[in-house]
Amino acid sequence: MKPGALLGRVEGGFFLLALAVATLLPLLDAVGRPLGGLHVPGSAEWVRQATLFMAFLGALLAARATQHLTLSTAELLGTGRARRMAGLFSNSVAASVTAVLARASLDLVGVSRQEGKLLPGGVPEWILTLVMPLGLALLALHFAWAASESFAGRFVALATVAAAFGLGLVPQLAANVVVPLALVILLAALLGAPVFVAMGGIALLLFFRDGTPVSAVPAEIYRLVASPTLPAIPLLTAAGYVLAEGKASVRLVRFFRALFGWMPGGLAVMVTAVCALFTTFTGGSGVTIIALGGLVYPILRDDGYPEGFSLGLVTAAGSLGLLFPPSLPVILYSVVAQVPADALYLAGLVPGALLVALTAAWGIRQGKTLARAGAPLSQFSLREVSRAGWAAKWELLLPVLVVVLFASGMTSMVEAAAAACAYAVVVSCFVQRDIPFGRPLARVLLKAGALMGAVLLLLSVAMGLTSWLVDAQVPAHLLDVVRRNIHSPVVFLIVLNGVLLVLGSVLEIYSAIVILAPLVAPMGAAFGIDPVHLGVVFLANLELGFLFPPVGLNLLLASSRFGKPLTALYRHVLPFLLIRGVGVLLITYVTALSLALPKLLGIAP
Repeated sequence: MKPGALLGRVEGGFFLLALAVATLLPLLDAVGRPLGGLHVPGSAEWVRQATLFMAFLGALLAARATQHLTLSTAELLGTGRARRMAGLFSNSVAASVTAVLARASLDLVGVSRQEGKLLPGGVPEWILTLVMPLGLALLALHFAWAASESFAGRFVALATVAAAFGLGLVPQLAANVVVPLALVILLAALLGAPVFVAMGGIALLLFFRDGTPVSAVPAEIYRLVASPTLPAIPLLTAAGYVLAEGKASVRLVRFFRALFGWMPGGLAVMVTAVCALFTTFTGGSGVTIIALGGLVYPILRDDGYPEGFSLGLVTAAGSLGLLFPPSLPVILYSVVAQVPADALYLAGLVPGALLVALTAAWGIRQGKTLARAGAPLSQFSLREVSRAGWAAKWELLLPVLVVVLFASGMTSMVEAAAAACAYAVVVSCFVQRDIPFGRPLARVLLKAGALMGAVLLLLSVAMGLTSWLVDAQVPAHLLDVVRRNIHSPVVFLIVLNGVLLVLGSVLEIYSAIVILAPLVAPMGAAFGIDPVHLGVVFLANLELGFLFPPVGLNLLLASSRFGKPLTALYRHVLPFLLIRGVGVLLITYVTALSLALPKLLGIAP
């Protein structure tokens, strides 16, 4: 076995072990609580360490699968020499930044060793903290190796790493080139370097310029892992991927087709509903279009729907469902903006349903046109609805499980997420038997691990940059600028709608949340906007950004999945973009849509 393959197996094995720990310990606590408070001593601390391992081992899995989150602008380069040169440049910068982060993390390990803290069971904490510098060092080597197919190109990448360390030995020179180096890092991000590299690199430069030890960045990474809600992110990601890799999509399509197929536009309503539900599992990562597109598009075409409408509907419906539990972006926004996740989920139910209803209504309109032209309608069969619903009952129950466990107070968010993860595995492996338990399941979980690592590393590194921004009072200065130029909450929300729409089309959704939420949340508070309502508005705008030209994520995925030019998709998606835009405006300015339900249940003030 080649060394690289062996190393990959070791990384994957430790990742699966960490995921098992993060799933089983919260479950044991949740089950033991009604039985007289039985629990595993120190389970919360071990879950925290398991999350740290998942972040850095998952980041290595993401690097191997080329799944680190990048800006959509990199796709505009096409192929050829320009793309190869861009890859050499962006990967060299990525290797340099990651190597410096690894060195800074080593300082953090040294501090942890001096403190001598012991984890439950007597294990020194600093030993487990070593996963940070080791993981980042391996990431740096990966980026250097991926910089080029030739050894000469890889040597250039390694020379760039050496130059970065050499620059750190000459503080006077380095302090004078902070701005040029920041521009280099931003250019690398535009040309394909992961977003975490841009955020981490700029944070390192800013701390270095101010004379603050650059270990402040990995220190923020380690501090973030202590967030009580953070482990829910990898657990819900795993649950979504397990369901997506099985035959859940087929069962859901059958159920919603039986439920709506009899009415004019019923198949369009079916596509809207099944895509929305599927996106709640997969978190808007683009899996919906990839997994469901090839299944529902032919159904629409066979039923007589025009090609343009069918393409537009599948592309638009692929971003619905981000506001429904157990959607991952809601959890991520909750962590970043410090807004209760339960209130966000409740607040998103009615706005999310509104966006689904508006999309479905346009489908019904198209279906009525087909009906007038003589297209046949299927007969409603209560027996088929019952049979299809029974077949899909396990998938339909997952969002209900999360909501009931968490909203009832029976479990914490992490315990509910652990229950969802275990539920998805049990259902897929032992009830539906879509995925054999063993290596096939491990492959699915490792695929999910790549997304987990990409999101967690991005979020962690972003906290380092956020820490500098807070120390430099940047949000306060930005708020002063906004207050001087904008005096009305309505105008502020209009500007916010436009900014989020544009940035949501360029930034991947997890990147957008991490980058923008810390800046937007204090501005909303200054204008007296309820933080829960602001969160719903924020996520609804990003959901719309998936469809916004020129490079919205769903446009790129649909173009690739169906082999259609982007310019054609712009035309087909436009009606859905306008309709959903009206929905986002209603969500923004009719606050009762998001706040009435939480207030009714006593969760929002």
